[in-house]
Amino acid sequence: MDGRSAGISSNYTRSSNDYNKLNNHAPSSGRGRYRHATVRPWDIPPRNAPGRNEFYHSSGTRSSQNLQCRSVNPAQDFNALIKQEIMDDLVSKSNHFGHRYDGRNHGQYASLIKKYTSAAERPLNRAEQSQLIRLLQNFTATRSWNWRSLTTTLHSLTSAGVFTLHKPMDERVKLTQANLLSTLFDAIIFHCNQTPQARDIDAQGIANLLWAMAKMLDNGQERTPEFNEAVVTLLSHVNAQKDQFQAQGIANLLWAMAKLVDNGLEPTPGLKEALAALLPLVKAQKDQFWAQAIANLLWAMAKLVDNGLERAPGLKEALAALLPLVNAQRNQLNAQCIANLLWAMAKLVDNELEPTPGLKEAVAALLPLLDAQKNRLNAQGIANLLWAMAKLVDNGLEQTLGFKEAVAALLPLVNAHKDQFIPQAITNLLWAVAKLVDNGQEQTPGLNGAVAALLPLVNAQKDQFIPQHIANMLWAMAKLVDNGQEQTPEFKKAVAALLPHVNAQKDQFIPQAVANLLWAMVKLVENTQQQTPGLNEAVAALLPLVNVQKANFKPQGIANLLWAMAKLVDITQERTPELNEAVTALLPHVNAQKDQFIAQHVANLLWIMAKLVDNGQEQTPEFNEAVAALLPCVNAKKDQFNARDISNQLWAMAKLVENMQQQTPGLNKAVATLLPHVKIQKANFKQQDIANMLWAMAKLVDNRYEQTPEFNKSVAALLTCVIVQKANFNPQEIANLLWAMAKLVDNGQEQTPGLYEAVAALLHRVNAQEDQFNAQGIANLLWSTAKLGELIELNVATSTCESLVYRISKNLQFSQEEISMSLWGVMVCCARLALVSKTNKSNVLEKHMADLLTRLENTSPDNEEDRSNMIMASSWLGRACLVVRHYQTAISKTQADFRNQLQSCMPSLKIEEEKSLKSLPPVDLLLPDHNMVIEIQGPSHYVGGDFNTRKGSTLLKIALLQKSGFEVIEIPVNRLCNQDLMKPFIDQIKKRTNSH
Repeated sequence: MDGRSAGISSNYTRSSNDYNKLNNHAPSSGRGRYRHATVRPWDIPPRNAPGRNEFYHSSGTRSSQNLQCRSVNPAQDFNALIKQEIMDDLVSKSNHFGHRYDGRNHGQYASLIKKYTSAAERPLNRAEQSQLIRLLQNFTATRSWNWRSLTTTLHSLTSAGVFTLHKPMDERVKLTQANLLSTLFDAIIFHCNQTPQARDIDAQGIANLLWAMAKMLDNGQERTPEFNEAVVTLLSHVNAQKDQFQAQGIANLLWAMAKLVDNGLEPTPGLKEALAALLPLVKAQKDQFWAQAIANLLWAMAKLVDNGLERAPGLKEALAALLPLVNAQRNQLNAQCIANLLWAMAKLVDNELEPTPGLKEAVAALLPLLDAQKNRLNAQGIANLLWAMAKLVDNGLEQTLGFKEAVAALLPLVNAHKDQFIPQAITNLLWAVAKLVDNGQEQTPGLNGAVAALLPLVNAQKDQFIPQHIANMLWAMAKLVDNGQEQTPEFKKAVAALLPHVNAQKDQFIPQAVANLLWAMVKLVENTQQQTPGLNEAVAALLPLVNVQKANFKPQGIANLLWAMAKLVDITQERTPELNEAVTALLPHVNAQKDQFIAQHVANLLWIMAKLVDNGQEQTPEFNEAVAALLPCVNAKKDQFNARDISNQLWAMAKLVENMQQQTPGLNKAVATLLPHVKIQKANFKQQDIANMLWAMAKLVDNRYEQTPEFNKSVAALLTCVIVQKANFNPQEIANLLWAMAKLVDNGQEQTPGLYEAVAALLHRVNAQEDQFNAQGIANLLWSTAKLGELIELNVATSTCESLVYRISKNLQFSQEEISMSLWGVMVCCARLALVSKTNKSNVLEKHMADLLTRLENTSPDNEEDRSNMIMASSWLGRACLVVRHYQTAISKTQADFRNQLQSCMPSLKIEEEKSLKSLPPVDLLLPDHNMVIEIQGPSHYVGGDFNTRKGSTLLKIALLQKSGFEVIEIPVNRLCNQDLMKPFIDQIKKRTNSH
């Protein structure tokens, strides 16, 4: 966020005495320079300037002609200031003495103007400035003026607000200001360039002039060529005078230099040299700085760092010297100093300055002061403070009790000052609130009240926001919504007010703004903002900018943009040419910037790649190169991933594999790298993470990923998480989890500890949420409940099946795949019931089976699995089936050995192998003369290969054969290891076939 509004406020000055009218003596009379009044700091500073510069006393004595001192009457004083005879007298003096005139009378008059504003405790207002400017048309500085007159005049007129640009600006006033400044700058440049150097140039004057020039920019003046030359010339004298600067001069000079740089002055060698001369003085004179000077200095250093001067020699040492003083002088700090100090520390940390113990102690010292000073804060101070608090937290500052209390004290002030916030303050406040919430700040009534107070201001000031404001506010609103902010009518109005400006100002957005805006647009769409007018138009306006600015995006911008595009496709299911071009433009930059991505970027980018592919992204060479570039980063950053990162990456790997991404060594290594962290982080996984990871592991195994010991440990760790969090899973997560467990079992997953308990816990939740499952969830549940077979008790499986098929009968829209999965699940349930008893329940389910079969037939499936389901259902129901399926057969060695042994014992027995009966899957051994089937059951027929708990597919095959009139003998393969073990089964067959 831009902290430009966090400037240092100026102190208007009071002079101890002044003059009723000007001195009538010539410059040659008297004892040299006239005496100036001392200017002291004013305790309540207005905005945007440093502490007051004290003018020094000259060694000269006051002329006897000076007018008497008197008490100040502001109205009378101003009327006296704008009398034409005053200006006539000044012009007369200047003309009379010509090149011998040293400007003292003009300096005295400038001091009178400053005295008036000091007494009024405000700068000149627009009307006063206009009246005064009329007189100043003939106020001209010349090269004959001495240093004191030049510094007094420029400093006094600037302090009084003579050079402030009011909007709209009267052209006559602007022209007079420009002319007067031109003559002053010319005289200053001339004076500074004298050879040998003018003897009257001093440190205090340099500080006052540079302060005044920085203040002018702060008040709207432009940097003219003469202005720039004057600055450069003055800076060249800083090093020579460095030993003469006192504490206040050092503070004002550094503040001025920071302001000048912040207003666009190039950090020239002269400026860097001046900085190098001043910074060591901070440490040397640290014990002489008072509270406001400390605040101004730290503000200045933060601004210098923010403008790229973090490597200035002595800067870190100066910071280290100042930070302990914050705690030492905390009781002398006023509200604005506190605001500026916290803003400065936030800026320093945001610019990658390490949050040292000294900085943390300084922040801790300031936080308790906010509650006592909160009522003295102005609107800008409130905005800057909340921005600073959000930045500090975002950069890792702990949210201590003191921090939370400070935030709680500030939030109600937003509503109290809402009518005083300028556009940038509104932007910074919304950004700050969003950042605080995103970092765990509770959405208290105070916070919600602050948001509610700000939202109407967005609409009211919509035409005054610059592009950066628009980007930051839309980002903030998207973040708030993403963290549960209610989308009130005012919220929607604020979004709608900003969106047209995205298109209108699209050419002015910097790369980061483009990235943030697209992220925000998609977040708003994702959180049901799709009906907001202008949202689609804003997205369409931004997408072409991605290609235009592709070379300028930082790593986070690349990650955010690709996330936005992946999400956009996922939500709208539409891939426009502009979106495809934007993705294509960014993919090469993933590879180019791979070494700069932090752990979170790597995790997000892999998730994004998987999402894009899952939604139809072509796996171009650029896409594959981007994935290949990211995979090694998983191993490199493995210790930096949080729980969500691990979950997202495992999900992404599974999705990439599912969508034909080859299981490259890089991908397998990335999976292997992540698996140990599943167990380590298991306590930090949320419900969605657990569901996604078990789904991912099932998908990986389903695509031939090896079930290593580490893999099995990870599954066991996740099953424990399922049991612990069983009450928190939503319907989709329950369906995905049961599907994953069934898939793992179907692919030979051993009976991991916790599998049965996890399945039982989830099935209990199915009945409680049965009316909330969508079509896919119902299909997955029917399929997985059936697939797990005898692991699930029959009464539980039956009640689950009945409740789910009842939902199907409510005419939910099912895809072909969902109908086929549901049909298979119902068949297995009927099979289980048929194997234990003849019940009416089976008849009820058979009616649902018939309905599902008809629906599947109407889709005319062409894949083998669906056709097989149709054949089995038709066989069960006794319906004709026109579908024919050809099965691949394979004879295992154990099966062949047993057949040979059986045949040798019963030579006359007719034995057929791998015979398909009534288009059903082939049986291992058929004794056709006896209507008997022998099934040699390997470990894949049992849950976890335990040779005891049969899978659903095994049960269905047996029941179908029995229903077709065959007697089925099951022989576990572990009972056929040798002839002695085979003998009991051969004897049983002999008995059943009446063979001897």
